[in-house]
Amino acid sequence: MRIAADDEPSVIPIKPFDQLREAQAIIRREAEALQTLAGSLDDSFCDAVRLIHQSSGTVIVTGVGKAGLIGQKIVATMASIGTRARFLHPTEAVHGDLGCVDSNDVVLVLSNSGSSEEILRLLPTFSRLNIPVVAITRDDRNSLARQSQVVLQIGHHTEAGDLQLAPTVSTTAMLAIGDALALTLSHTKGFTEEDFAVVHPAGTLGQRLKPVRELMRSGDQLRVSSDSATVRQVMCELSRPGRRTGAVILTAVDGTISGIFTDSDLARLFEHRRDHLVDEPISKVMTVNPTTTGPNVLLAEATRLMSDLKLSELPVADDAGVPLGLLDITDILDFSSSLTAPRPAAHVQGTTSKSA
Repeated sequence: MRIAADDEPSVIPIKPFDQLREAQAIIRREAEALQTLAGSLDDSFCDAVRLIHQSSGTVIVTGVGKAGLIGQKIVATMASIGTRARFLHPTEAVHGDLGCVDSNDVVLVLSNSGSSEEILRLLPTFSRLNIPVVAITRDDRNSLARQSQVVLQIGHHTEAGDLQLAPTVSTTAMLAIGDALALTLSHTKGFTEEDFAVVHPAGTLGQRLKPVRELMRSGDQLRVSSDSATVRQVMCELSRPGRRTGAVILTAVDGTISGIFTDSDLARLFEHRRDHLVDEPISKVMTVNPTTTGPNVLLAEATRLMSDLKLSELPVADDAGVPLGLLDITDILDFSSSLTAPRPAAHVQGTTSKSA
């Protein structure tokens, strides 16, 4: 057991109430800094957006220490929503990684003080290559700011906590500026949900952004009939092996969708004692001109449409109105369940030994 010396400071435990109060004060301090930052944005932010948007190259983000870690997060955000970006470590840069920088690029430098040696020694190279620099720093009077084409000032901040030493408020401000840049650029470029799906093919979010054509039933799974056939003919002649759709798509003479008839519609004929209509043309009892969607519509959008209109089946048609498939609510539910279901534990094949 270690015995504390008489001159060593004693540690006073912090009670849970005081811990919560301190945590709340830290979060409020950072929130206040963001409010101030939001109100201080000026035309320099628009200059940065325009400079990056007009560039045909990549956004090269660099920073050292905690600012560098924030820079890596900004790179990830930009790349995921339509702006090519990569992180350049200041130390690795001067040992050969500067070769990745092109004259068409824009450099985004993060440094609270604007005087980090590792950052400043990169600037002459950017200048020689005529590469514009956007600085995220505390003011426009430091060495970094004076050598940058655009300066985004985060202001002078007292860091959070008792010691007020660890980068907290300043890095939160940097991250907020980076997020604002990334999202504003994405909006400026017209980045869409479809574009997002292309770069996020995996994961729950990416899967929900699949186009309808990847989940709709088509081909032999689809039940399509002429609207001039009788209900009996349609229901008897369109049997399908396996799991069938809960609706029949009806078409006019020109092959375009004219109506839809569901299993629920058939049940209601018998419930309301109108079963004599089963030998009448199905056009008399079908839902005329049903809501349809296109094959390239995102699954999330189609699902919202079905939810809003309380639809169990949604026909998929081309621009001319010709049926291509059917989106069935049961397929959507199965698909959603597969995304949220926990993965089974990996099975490890054990070995056994037999004694002689």
